[in-house]
Amino acid sequence: MTKRQPLVNSSNGFPPSTLQCPTRSPIFTSAGMAPFKPYFLGLKTDLKRAASCQKCFRTTDIENVGYTGRHHTFFEMLGNFSFGDYFKKDAIAWAWEFVTKELGIDSRRLFVSIHHSDDETGEIWKNCIGVPPDRIVKLGDKDNFWTIGVGPSGPCSEIYIDQGVEHSCGKPDCQVGCDCSRYVEFWNLVFTQFNRSEDGALSPLEKRNIDTGMGLERLAAIMQGKTDNYQNDVFSSLVSQIEKQTGSQFNQSSIIKTTLKVISDHVRALVFSLAEGAIPGNEGRGYVIRKILRRAARFGFRYLNQDKPFLFSLVPKVAEIMDFYPELLQNQDHIAQILKPAVKS
Repeated sequence: MTKRQPLVNSSNGFPPSTLQCPTRSPIFTSAGMAPFKPYFLGLKTDLKRAASCQKCFRTTDIENVGYTGRHHTFFEMLGNFSFGDYFKKDAIAWAWEFVTKELGIDSRRLFVSIHHSDDETGEIWKNCIGVPPDRIVKLGDKDNFWTIGVGPSGPCSEIYIDQGVEHSCGKPDCQVGCDCSRYVEFWNLVFTQFNRSEDGALSPLEKRNIDTGMGLERLAAIMQGKTDNYQNDVFSSLVSQIEKQTGSQFNQSSIIKTTLKVISDHVRALVFSLAEGAIPGNEGRGYVIRKILRRAARFGFRYLNQDKPFLFSLVPKVAEIMDFYPELLQNQDHIAQILKPAVKS
């Protein structure tokens, strides 16, 4: 098990990644594989396998946060990795064994997706694992080709759980890959066999690798019988605290539910990033922090009548819930002071 890597990447006095890579790196750890780029590229060779729980932060889906039960800006990504060691067949078999036997999830509720060009993976799912062909769905680059920009990339295969027809959008073409809440992807096997250059060209890596990602928040919801991440025990007490402070209720209306999700997600992201030294600003990571800070404050002002600073008062609750990250408790006063001026914009 590797050590958790910092959420904030920087060379300007904030916690740097202990795994340096000459290729361009994100200002935040936006995926569990990010700190392992040197291993995927063959620049470091002291590890062949790893497993991790990564603090991740990204805003590519920020407009979805609050409107679905599965999108977050901050999340914890569980992963297992192979650096030129095991590949597709073993990774797929172990994923299925863990999901169906260790976690005990009913295989009859599960579907898998593959990249439309990856017949090899489809054959493994069908012939080696025994997944029926009608539960193997081919999808395009948007869903089943993974890249973090420049660096290791490759086709992927995902495991979805069917949450029931009552959560469907009702469209005739609703199936795996639909943006509605019926089919939720919670396990992603990435076969990083290419290096993507600045111009987007793909070249084969010398060694083929495995990058597995499974969001802890989604898994917690599934295991607790919830269809919305914000009702699992990672979020429920934080949501309850916001309800108590604002007099609102999660199921009061769709916009109130969205607002409570936005605030609970964003305040968690803010607490974690500020604990590592990031501060709101007008460029770079500071602008990202400012963006989600203003979005949370704006939702609170518009829909919960919070015309005075209130986000800062949620910092102790986040630190209490996530107490296995001691840096939150140690820095909560500092974090609260930064958040306290935040009101409507």
